[in-house]
Amino acid sequence: MTQPLKLHDRVSWNTPQGLTHGKIVRVISTHTTVDGRTVDASASDPHYEVESDSSGKHAVHRGAALQRFKA
Repeated sequence: MTQPLKLHDRVSWNTPQGLTHGKIVRVISTHTTVDGRTVDASASDPHYEVESDSSGKHAVHRGAALQRFKA
């Protein structure tokens, strides 16, 4: 079993433009709203707010969509 993702981990994820890299800036473990979008997270299914290295923009993803990345 792999280690769970945590704050400041370096990760990669797929976008329509291709693979993107960044870091986790927030771990979301409760139902909340981020930038007007509902995030249905829980302690057993956390979501992660990530910041893109290339654009600086933030997005929220499920853990299954993220892969740990070593720079």
